[in-house]
Amino acid sequence: MPAIRYPGDGPHPDKLAAKERRPGSNDAGATVKDVAAFFDTGRSTADTVARVCPPDPRSAPPAAGDGAAPLVTVHKIGSRVEITAASPAARALGIAPGMALTQVRAATPDVVVRDADPDGDARDLHRLAVALAQRWTPVVAIADAQSLFLDVTGVAHLHGGEARMARRIVRLLARLGITARLAIADTTGAAWACAHHARPGAGGVTVLPPGETIAAIAPLPAAALRVEDHALELLRRLGVDTVGQLAALPRAPLVRRFGRQVADRLDQASGRVAEPLAPVVPPTAIVVEQRFAEPLLTAEPIAHWIARLVARLCDELARAGRGARSVVLAATRVDAAVQLVRVGLARPTRAPDHLLRLLVRRIDRLDPGFGIETLALHVQRADPLGAQAFDDDLAAGERPDLAPLVDAIVNRIGARRLWRARAVESDVPERSVATAAPLDPPAPAAAAPARDDVRRLDRRGRDHPWHPRWPRPARLLRRPEPVDNVIAGLPDQPPRRFTWRGMTHRIVRGDGPERIAGEWWRRAAERDAVRDYYQVEDEDGRRFWLFRRGDAERIETGDLSWYMHGTFG
Repeated sequence: MPAIRYPGDGPHPDKLAAKERRPGSNDAGATVKDVAAFFDTGRSTADTVARVCPPDPRSAPPAAGDGAAPLVTVHKIGSRVEITAASPAARALGIAPGMALTQVRAATPDVVVRDADPDGDARDLHRLAVALAQRWTPVVAIADAQSLFLDVTGVAHLHGGEARMARRIVRLLARLGITARLAIADTTGAAWACAHHARPGAGGVTVLPPGETIAAIAPLPAAALRVEDHALELLRRLGVDTVGQLAALPRAPLVRRFGRQVADRLDQASGRVAEPLAPVVPPTAIVVEQRFAEPLLTAEPIAHWIARLVARLCDELARAGRGARSVVLAATRVDAAVQLVRVGLARPTRAPDHLLRLLVRRIDRLDPGFGIETLALHVQRADPLGAQAFDDDLAAGERPDLAPLVDAIVNRIGARRLWRARAVESDVPERSVATAAPLDPPAPAAAAPARDDVRRLDRRGRDHPWHPRWPRPARLLRRPEPVDNVIAGLPDQPPRRFTWRGMTHRIVRGDGPERIAGEWWRRAAERDAVRDYYQVEDEDGRRFWLFRRGDAERIETGDLSWYMHGTFG
């Protein structure tokens, strides 16, 4: 922080010797510069302001993207809605995690808000850790919700050295859309501290020299040691702001006042105490293979050996405690050509009869050519499969298992052609329906509100997203299609005639309008948007569901254009 020059603080210029006076003081005959202050008294004031408002040593605020809308994710803590994460465009506007959403909306009304998904973030971080363990180093551990530990001992030379390896990882993550900062140090604590609080070097990489850990992290704030918030607040009250100041304190009073955590974190960062890692374990590929001395030319021996491989594969799955969701049959011919047959399953299974039926039905897709010399079964996806509980109602008998039927249909027509409609809580029709796998379990119920939540005063039952009071068409178009040559009376009359997909329809009866407003909390463009939906029937008995944009009274609600959104029957 630059020194603060302010008149009225510090030694008076009359007390200075004449030889110590500089141009800019208020003595007679001195030449005063245009921008010079009276007294240079910024040291004490600068120290106070720097302690209360410490500068962010990591980097300058990111510049907003060209035309990028600020995006934030939020989560609710009690009755307060807080910012969980902010995009670069949002951070450039001063939005930071922990701020209240009401404060952000008051300052930036056009901010785009999305609900945070901590479970999804944790799954993505785990997948990233597994990918790094398979590509760069075998020891990768999850440190927190946004940090990973990579042990590069003994593997850095395989990638061109520590600095080059770090830069390659950062560039690879950048190509995947992940902004990363990486630090390499002798200890995990020092690496975490530099990655989060040190000013990054070239390419977002910081490499500490060996044996200089404490000297390198001494200027960093005390929060770099990963201590609890109440300990940080007490350290600030005592005037301890940096790691170097904390390391200079006597150890016995430090432990007596803060407990073992602060001292242990300091020892872990310096290397005096080991910090063990719990690395992620990449899944082991399950593969069974059979080579033949004489190539296979007909379907009968191929089916025989597929049955043998399926039995071995189910034994491997049972030992791993998993069930197959996707299996690939690889047939290698004598000319080195490899043919693949993929089989998907709706539920994890290791039933050999079911797998064998699905694979044998697709033998006709194999072209043996001059003979097949190798057959192999690869499990591309496997989920945990343990003991299953009985149904609640034993008197009703065993429920039919639809998984074999779904597997047979999906492997014949394709997974994209068999799906189940899932209701989504949304007022906009195209957002109220989503596709789901045929046998996916229902979404978990929402958590019960807190005891002091005002929603407990509402004793009414919760309406289904597809309420029978508001019928929806049997076929809903993926996106609304424009309708031409519409004749309709304003402001709320159904259309009498329109042209859709080159065909003119004359309407004999209609019902509506059903007004649906935009979801203003999603996008600013939907704040005033209005749709008026109508159910109409033409001369041939065909029924349509179409809407008009706008309420025909205010121009900001829509341009009065018509769109087809679905058909009945």
